[in-house]
Amino acid sequence: MFLLLPVVVVAIEAFRTTDPTTFQTSWSTASIVAVTKGPYRRAYLGSLELSVITAVLGAVLGLALAVAISRTRRNLLLRRLVLTASGVLANFGGVPLAFAFLATIGNAGVLTVFLTNTLGIGLGGFSLFSMTGLALVYLYFLIPLMVLTITPALEALRPQWREASDNLGASGWQYWRHVGGPVLAPPVIGATMLLFASAFAAYATAYALVGSSIPLVTLQISDALSSNVVVGAESLGKALALGMMLLIGVVMAFYAWVQRRTQRWLS
Repeated sequence: MFLLLPVVVVAIEAFRTTDPTTFQTSWSTASIVAVTKGPYRRAYLGSLELSVITAVLGAVLGLALAVAISRTRRNLLLRRLVLTASGVLANFGGVPLAFAFLATIGNAGVLTVFLTNTLGIGLGGFSLFSMTGLALVYLYFLIPLMVLTITPALEALRPQWREASDNLGASGWQYWRHVGGPVLAPPVIGATMLLFASAFAAYATAYALVGSSIPLVTLQISDALSSNVVVGAESLGKALALGMMLLIGVVMAFYAWVQRRTQRWLS
């Protein structure tokens, strides 16, 4: 009920429209059509761009970190610390995360002031209030999420497979090309889809950091529901939310399919 009831309500309300003068509601597809054009279309494209970039970078960097800690067999304390920190940082977002980056590398951040006043160097034109800066902030919680998601798959790689490969004279590249890579590809793809969904649905961090200066669909939904742009535009926000749910639903369905494909190998 907690999952399905909001979806049903949003799906119904997306097809209702409110007259800004009389405030009378009626059934209409105007909101559905409107969110495919103009600033709303740019917001979808902006969210897709940010989500794809951060998901791919987070997957690559998170996979590299997960591989490094999976090979740390002797120093179990370091391994536990990294996994524990990943569990904490993967859930650290919203306004506190935005404030932490503002206080560190913002225009008057501690690191920015130190580099400028002490060392006489700047950040090379880098701005925290740009798409690049927002992507950097997103990676702060997406990389730990990738570590938590892919580590079980790495641990499920059976040592017997590598031993058999070595006994047959295969090199390390051949092992990863024909055995390890194909087995890990589905969970890596699935984890990347999970990162994409997480970045696409993030709201509080972007709102606290960039406001409405960057076109993102979550920020457009906030403006529509609060009637910051047009009075009585709540149906536009719900239509935008319906589009988000459909897209995330497709991504998560693909993620579930990929996960099922790996069960026979990793069980």
